[in-house]
Amino acid sequence: MEITDNIIIYEASEFPHFLMQPFYSDYVGIVICHQGMFRFCVDGTSFVASMGETVFLSPGILFHVQEVSADFRYTLLFYRVEQILHMLGNTVVSMRLYSTLYPQSCTVAHTEYEEMLTSYARMLLDLEQKEKHDTYSLHEQKLLLMAVTYRLCSIFSASFQKEGKEMRRKIETFEMLVKLIEENFMRERTVAFYADQLCLTPKYLSVIVKSVCGKTVQQLIFKAIIRRSIYLMKNTDKTIQQIASDLSFPNASSFGTFFKKHTGLSPKNYRMGAE
Repeated sequence: MEITDNIIIYEASEFPHFLMQPFYSDYVGIVICHQGMFRFCVDGTSFVASMGETVFLSPGILFHVQEVSADFRYTLLFYRVEQILHMLGNTVVSMRLYSTLYPQSCTVAHTEYEEMLTSYARMLLDLEQKEKHDTYSLHEQKLLLMAVTYRLCSIFSASFQKEGKEMRRKIETFEMLVKLIEENFMRERTVAFYADQLCLTPKYLSVIVKSVCGKTVQQLIFKAIIRRSIYLMKNTDKTIQQIASDLSFPNASSFGTFFKKHTGLSPKNYRMGAE
């Protein structure tokens, strides 16, 4: 087991306590089920993973383990892509990776790469458990995280390619939307704005996005706001009022209501829990 601000790694038979209750995750996550099964909930929807399957989790979700079998064994790797974005190339490449990694809140599948993903997690765990952390070992860790990221993108890309040309066109539109949201979400939050930028009707854009990721355009915008909110609360000394202002909320109260609705916690309580 190893936990830092940017990476969480477990290889065990029982989940840690914090995952046995609703946990707001702003990590990319994979859970590889080696033996037995476990039942869990993501954003209110129940899933089951069994031996030989991998669970893929996108950031910005509420994750809650509900049940595990007596013979359960697993490997878990949660990490933040932000720490390696500067190594992933230009903005276009980064956004393609971003949108490919986060197509749905949760996917459970047998990929045939379970052993490879487990090996990456074990190498990362070995690095984290060593007492000495020099520049070289930290760079090695980031290279391993890059390898995991590219493998995940390869897995999802292969599944998308099977869908044919029409689906690929939808994915390209989805990727452009994700890029636009990242550039504008702090100011623009209407579906009409993004549809206009893409020369589409709001209704048609909504249909495309729903078919690719199962979410609405509005949910993607809100997800970006929550992710930025959490970053500011964890990494700056800004007050809640200042964060609300940065994110174009009229006041701290309206921001607090929005944040609690989407995470289950008030900004104050979330900040206290993250310290």
